Amino acid sequence: GAGGVSAEQVAEVARAVTPRALGLAADQGIDLAAVDAAFAQVAVVGGHQELVAVVDGYLARLDQDGPEPDPTEGRSMSIATHPDGSVSGRFELDAVGGEKFKAAVESLVQADRPAGDDRSRAQQQGDALVALCDRLLAAGGLPVLRTVKPQVVVTIDLDDLADPATGPGAGRMGSGAMISAARARWLACDGQIGRIVFGPDGTPLDVGRSHRVVPPHLRRANEARDRHCVFTGCAAPTQWCDVHHLVHWIDGGETSLENSALLCERHHTKVHHGFRVERQPDGRWRTWRPDGTEILVPAPL
Repeated sequence: GAGGVSAEQVAEVARAVTPRALGLAADQGIDLAAVDAAFAQVAVVGGHQELVAVVDGYLARLDQDGPEPDPTEGRSMSIATHPDGSVSGRFELDAVGGEKFKAAVESLVQADRPAGDDRSRAQQQGDALVALCDRLLAAGGLPVLRTVKPQVVVTIDLDDLADPATGPGAGRMGSGAMISAARARWLACDGQIGRIVFGPDGTPLDVGRSHRVVPPHLRRANEARDRHCVFTGCAAPTQWCDVHHLVHWIDGGETSLENSALLCERHHTKVHHGFRVERQPDGRWRTWRPDGTEILVPAPL
């Protein structure tokens, strides 16, 4: 091959010289030498991705009457759960499916760009994917799984939930993954709470009815007052936010407008790990780091 043409590009061009493709080209009187020269030019000047597009276009025009393969047949996704409960995965999508996925994720990435955001592009996309799942689960429109709506379930001892000092491994999620008490408190801040009494051998003896910690009318009041995440520098919209108890209900805090605030998932997590938000008498919210220093955003010029 010519200098500057990689093995991958040669393999790409090979798709255009299969016996079937050569037969179709001969039937249509196509000048194969000219086609080969064009491919070589694109490979050297345009790069691999442009070559892929050119070869795809050539093959599509070569066999316009042939059956188009179903692109969805190539879709796949694999998910691996690691010992610490974290998840990684890989997926393959066709062009249309991939465009839908990118559009959904990018819309959330672009809408969640608070001042001072130092996350990498990969972190922003990861947060956006979780936010997408949050919105789907909260909307309640997903199919029912064995008579129960899809949900995130955590089981934790009441004493561990009430003790801020409880370390990692206090709560067990539905998948079996273990999380810290702080993470469980974060989930319990704006979730549904159910009581289960276990016997000495671990057998459930009594199951109480689940109840919503934050009633709908209180959420509406928070949305009307706060209008977005109250963490300094963040403007995440209300539909991305949880209702956070400033004094947690497990510590005796009231479920009231005065004791609540809207926080997006990322900043709600921070507040349950040492950060603090506080509403001032004039209605402004201020935010402090775990070391006691305040987060300040420069005023616009």
